[in-house]
Amino acid sequence: MVSEDRSNDAGIPKGCPLDRVFRLLSGEWTTHILWVLSSNGPTRHGELKRLVEGISSKVLTDRLRMLEAEKIVFRDYEPTVPPKVTYGLTDEGRELDGALRAMQEVAQRWR
Repeated sequence: MVSEDRSNDAGIPKGCPLDRVFRLLSGEWTTHILWVLSSNGPTRHGELKRLVEGISSKVLTDRLRMLEAEKIVFRDYEPTVPPKVTYGLTDEGRELDGALRAMQEVAQRWR
């Protein structure tokens, strides 16, 4: 019997669309990164690391790669010295803005 692949390249399970979105957003630091990009617009990697206080460079890079694979975040690379790498939300990523703001309002009330 052949097993069916139930995840994509970023490891997000296929199936219920809502469950898929929640799993994507539930990754450690993911909503914080999306919130910063939503609030600040396209942001260079170093500035993003400063704005997401406490995140390691490795985790930030891993999360950004996952979000890029999911087409939520774009990466713009300019081969300057030093290289200039900027991240921002794609059109799909910007669709999460309303949901992030609603969750922020709930988080503030529950605080």
